[in-house]
Parts: sequence; C-alpha cells; structure tokens
Amino acid sequence: MPGKTLHLACAQQRYAAVAALLGWLALAVQLYLILWGRWVEQASVVGGLVRFSSFFTIVTNTLVAVALSCAITDRHSAGHRFFRSPVVCAGITTSILLVGIAYNLLLRHLWTPQGWQRLADELLHDVMPLVFFGYWWLFLPKGVLGFKHVLAWMLYPALYFIWVLLRGHVFGDYLYPFLDIGTLGVAKALVNALGVLAGFVGIGLVILLIDKFGARRRNRHLPE
Repeated sequence: MPGKTLHLACAQQRYAAVAALLGWLALAVQLYLILWGRWVEQASVVGGLVRFSSFFTIVTNTLVAVALSCAITDRHSAGHRFFRSPVVCAGITTSILLVGIAYNLLLRHLWTPQGWQRLADELLHDVMPLVFFGYWWLFLPKGVLGFKHVLAWMLYPALYFIWVLLRGHVFGDYLYPFLDIGTLGVAKALVNALGVLAGFVGIGLVILLIDKFGARRRNRHLPE
C-alpha cells in the first residue's frame, strides 16, 4: 500500500505539472494576442489587461492553472490548502466544463480563429476542461460532495453574471453576445444568463453523481 500511494503521488505530480504548463501557456498566448491587438490598434494596454481578465473563460482557466500549480508544490499556506481541497477542485471542474460546453454550443460558430489564436482557443475551451476533469477524477478523493456544495459553487457564476451585466450597462461592452442587453433586451439577456446558470447546476449535479459513483467504486475495492 505505501508503494501504491507513492506511485499515485508521483503520477499526480507529473500529470498536474504538465497540465499546469498547458494552462499557463494558453493564458499567456491569449494575453499576448490581446495586448498585441491593442498595440496595433493604438488602444490602451491597461484596457486590454482589464478586458482580458474580465472573461469567464480567462478567470476560470486561471483558477484551473492555480489549482494545478498548488498541487505540485509542498507549501501548506491557507491558499494552497484551499486550491487542493477536493470540494474546491470539484467546483472548479464544474466551472471549466461549463466554459467548454457553453463555448461550443453558443460561441464557436461565431468566428473561425487561425494560427496562435486557434491554439489558445482550443487550449482554453477544449483541452483544459478535459484535462482538469481528468485530474479531478483520477487523483482527488471521492465521496466528499453534497448538494450543498453545488449550491455554494453557484455563487461564482451568479456573481460573475451580475458583474458582467453591470459592467455592460456602464461601459456598453457585455463581453458575451448572449448577455448583450443593448441588442437582446433585458428580458432575453436575463433568460440567457439564467439558462447558462441552470446549465452550471446541471453540470454540478453530474459531478456530484460521479463523486458518489467514485466513492462506491473505491469502497468495493477496499480489502475487507
């Protein structure tokens, strides 16, 4: 058993290290592309940074990269313990899966990125959701989740949507077309936001079921 535990720890470290590198690479490429575009347009670099950090995709991928980075360190600060928590990582898993699913259903058809933008696009929306789900499923303890955790995770997208709508009202930039009150009207934008939030809850419930299944599977393989 100690040998098996050591092997699992080494596998987790290697997996998390490669995944963290992919995550930070995707964020770095996307940041470079946004700042380069702002420079070409002679627009504010600070404005580019603010816009970059305002997207749900970027914020959530940053949480993913931070959680993976914390997994490969030996530090035991409150922040490291927070991002290693199975409950927190399950919430991040739910959020990053929402990024991938919502993008592919609602946004992918709106443009055709090329070159480095396509690389960043695929990493942020397709690769990292699958990679982080794999990390959560393979390496984190199961049987720790309850419905109360799904409700707690909802605060993240709910507060984000409130902020995006307020930001859009002030600056006229809603970031996502399905939240654009100026084009869609208040009622339609709110319905879309609630629909995405309902999707988040649905993903969270699936994660909860997978957690329960993983716990039962582990218990069946424990020696009597």
